[in-house]
Amino acid sequence: MNHDVFWLPASNHCSLHVYQWLPAAPIRAVVLLAHGMAEHAGRYQRLGQALSAAGFALYAHDQRGHGRTAEHGTLGLFASHQGWDSVVNDLASLAQHIGQQHPGAPLFLFGHSMGSYIVQAYLLHHSASLQGAVLSGSNFQPPALYRAACVIARLEAWRQGPLGRSALIDWLSFGSFNKAFKPNRTGFDWLSRDSAEVDAYVADPLCGFRCTNRLWVDLLMGLEHISQPRHLAQIDPNLPILVMGGECDPVSAGKRLKDLVGALRLAGNQRVQLQLYPQARHELLNETNRDEVTAALIAWLEQGLTQGRPARSE
Repeated sequence: MNHDVFWLPASNHCSLHVYQWLPAAPIRAVVLLAHGMAEHAGRYQRLGQALSAAGFALYAHDQRGHGRTAEHGTLGLFASHQGWDSVVNDLASLAQHIGQQHPGAPLFLFGHSMGSYIVQAYLLHHSASLQGAVLSGSNFQPPALYRAACVIARLEAWRQGPLGRSALIDWLSFGSFNKAFKPNRTGFDWLSRDSAEVDAYVADPLCGFRCTNRLWVDLLMGLEHISQPRHLAQIDPNLPILVMGGECDPVSAGKRLKDLVGALRLAGNQRVQLQLYPQARHELLNETNRDEVTAALIAWLEQGLTQGRPARSE
């Protein structure tokens, strides 16, 4: 099934470019997806087709500073001010739109990489209205580490300006990711074992770009906020959460996904599950075992529909 697209007005004079995949049969539930850094929602066509074939609708928007949404802003910039709050509020705007289009339909959130952090921030205030959440290719570090990294990002923003694109930040964040996969064929071998998928990413002008210093400041401030135990405790303890990733993903190295699950459990959530895939790298949905991953994801969503949850109020 092909996708449809539309523009959704959002805060601060921004319009979000949104993709939707709708099943032919009545909708069983809706999945709202937040993509990762330096990519865009159009890359999730295969997932949209698989979900719609199983009776699920998928909505995915190009986040601020990404994809076609960046046509009305700057590629690699959330916003000049309050960028983190803006991207989190965008999820709320799209969730509200979905509620109007599909009244009563259960809603799942799916966040990949950077999108998983934005989803976590959304969960702090809206988890009671959701059927479940999936965190893919995520990470967890102590808040102090994010505070220290934010100091570097602020210094780079002072040195280069907020719209500068720091080689230092790029090296500190992504510089070591390819080391485990030498000899390297591209700069993005760490994304997937599937060379065709890596080549498609490299050839896409809306993928792999260097983000602005301002976006990094926003992101690191957001990460520091969501990683604090007292904030994680705000998430509905009965919300089903699936944390999934590759054991060879350099973003998490498997260990930091286990740390994330541990932090969520310590904060009170006893319905969080961990699914690690041996040998898999960062983009599970573009990996060589993507059919296995997608089937497991759909099975988890179907299981989630059997769980009693409060009716959506949004």
